[in-house]
Amino acid sequence: MARTDSRTLSHPRNIKLDSFLRRNTDRALYERIRACDPCVVVSETINKVYMHVVLTDEGLYVTEFAPRTLTVAVSFRRVRDIELVHDLPDFLSGKARECCQHIRIIYVTENTAGKVQDWLSRGKKEALPSSSTSFQKNSYCPSITRTFEGYPTQRNYSEHRKEVNLLKPTRSVSCPNPETLGLVRVPHPPTQPPSTAPSLYSSTSSPTLPPSVSEQNLRTTGSGQVPGRISSVLSHLLRRDIVNNEEEGEAELHLYAVSQTSRLYLHLQSSWNSFMIRSTLLLDPLYRPRSIGSPAISWERTGHLFSQLSSELLQDEISVETLYLLLQELRTAAQHNITLRRVFWRSSEVCIFLVQTLEDSLHNCQSPSGVYTADQLLLSILIIQTLSVMFRETEIEAARIDLLSAKKGALASRMLMALICDPKIKTHTQGTPTDSNLQALLSEYLDDACSLLFELLVLGHETSRCSSAENFLSVGWILQVLQPHPHLLSFIGYQAQQVVLVLSELQESILRPLQSVLLYQRCCLLLDCLQYNSQLAQYLRSHFREEFRYFVKPSGAQEKLLPCYPISKPTLRQVEHILKLMVHK
Repeated sequence: MARTDSRTLSHPRNIKLDSFLRRNTDRALYERIRACDPCVVVSETINKVYMHVVLTDEGLYVTEFAPRTLTVAVSFRRVRDIELVHDLPDFLSGKARECCQHIRIIYVTENTAGKVQDWLSRGKKEALPSSSTSFQKNSYCPSITRTFEGYPTQRNYSEHRKEVNLLKPTRSVSCPNPETLGLVRVPHPPTQPPSTAPSLYSSTSSPTLPPSVSEQNLRTTGSGQVPGRISSVLSHLLRRDIVNNEEEGEAELHLYAVSQTSRLYLHLQSSWNSFMIRSTLLLDPLYRPRSIGSPAISWERTGHLFSQLSSELLQDEISVETLYLLLQELRTAAQHNITLRRVFWRSSEVCIFLVQTLEDSLHNCQSPSGVYTADQLLLSILIIQTLSVMFRETEIEAARIDLLSAKKGALASRMLMALICDPKIKTHTQGTPTDSNLQALLSEYLDDACSLLFELLVLGHETSRCSSAENFLSVGWILQVLQPHPHLLSFIGYQAQQVVLVLSELQESILRPLQSVLLYQRCCLLLDCLQYNSQLAQYLRSHFREEFRYFVKPSGAQEKLLPCYPISKPTLRQVEHILKLMVHK
């Protein structure tokens, strides 16, 4: 909070509160404070007390208006719903009563949350089906390591290119390990433990790992999928046990934000959304960080290392091989270091360079026959993944909105237009790689493009209550910018087809955490199209109404989304909302 512009907070920074937080919180917590807002708080233990609410990416704290103590109000791991209540509280009067934002947070009480965790932790402690050996192999990161001295390790790109896995994986953009993104195969893990020297990979805090899922309950077949009959029984039992516990132990926290310019509700939704995505992915061993509690490095050191990497990226006549490896390093480092993601937005040159490179690689540098090559798709995938990572948990960074809104959203418009491509594009070429391999890479790109568009739409929701100067970066504006794109309808159609395919009763497998996150992102995209753009809404209803009517059922979605995934309940709500707008309207 000390290093952000006051415009990014839901209320102008309070000097006494800021000083109190500096003195009484450790550096990791202080750096991850997203917003502070004066609110009237009502809970099981607090009755209509005017307090400061402090929002972090892990939950909410409260402190007295003249701060003396900092108390945990609720952790996001226990939150079940956050909603805005439209009422006029009796205990307020005048303008405060009329302008008040009433936010209701429904959460599971600590005792019940413990019961759920104990139930889910039975059996072995590995999260998803994976032996300890496979986890060690897949947790090795082959990208360049920029050590404390800042000397990158060189790799042969041609050899690296031969290792590319062209089989399409199903996963989300938020993967910290390049090999799990379908980019490289690594034959053996390193024999030495990770170095403790400061690097761009150092995290500013130790991530919170969610409760483990029993390996015995999720034992898969050779294809990595749980048999449909078993998955149905397991998910039913898990769901019944958790729902019963929640019914017995739910509580409510009410926040009455009295500031007319409060954006606490938007910050809450965004933080909770980020937490659910991150904690869902962490249920998969392949997505957990290589080590927990690695030493954090200062803002200054992070900035220095990023500046060093940036100068290498922006050098004239950089080779494709070097560009690929430097971007791989940047993306992987950003996964583990939120400070690096914030520093990224303060240097506009790298973001502009990535957008320009994406335009050149994907749209302006097609082969003479008008088709993509594997190298172009690989580089485009890596750029899209890097940009998506940089959006995650950087809402409070003022430089981000300044850069994207400059010149009436010129850079944001270029990014939007560059990421859309035709999913039915011709891929026939002579020689190798084969058409099927190119189509697999194109499908992987379309998954990542959906994830980046999701992040931009989240930005659109966040800016909906900003000042008029920033208000044009809304969801409606984003979809309007995309509307002239010649491939927009086929791109949106592809995303809708994937939702139908994943949720179809013909697909009996339980979704892995990364598949669940991607499904959630696709559902959010379709909902925004249905609600904020009449042309896209008409297209979806006319082309996909029957598919959603007959193949997508809330009960079927429940069988595929394990209740132990934090993202499952929000996804189910999105599916029900889509069906209401698509089928019943």
